[in-house]
Amino acid sequence: MPRKDPCQKHACAIQTCLQANKYVESMCEDVIRAMRRCCEVHAGENSVCCSGFSRDRKPKEDAAPA
Repeated sequence: MPRKDPCQKHACAIQTCLQANKYVESMCEDVIRAMRRCCEVHAGENSVCCSGFSRDRKPKEDAAPA
């Protein structure tokens, strides 16, 4: 039996928050930060939920303007 993804509850929390806030990401920053922390802790465990969270990726507010 496959192991449960260690960050799945955080991924679900992000989806719940986004749905509740009409997909306004800024309203869910704390939940997204928690997911990033989980992915950092569980790096290298082949987390499917963390596949979209790159360690090198910076939050939008730190990114250079296009």
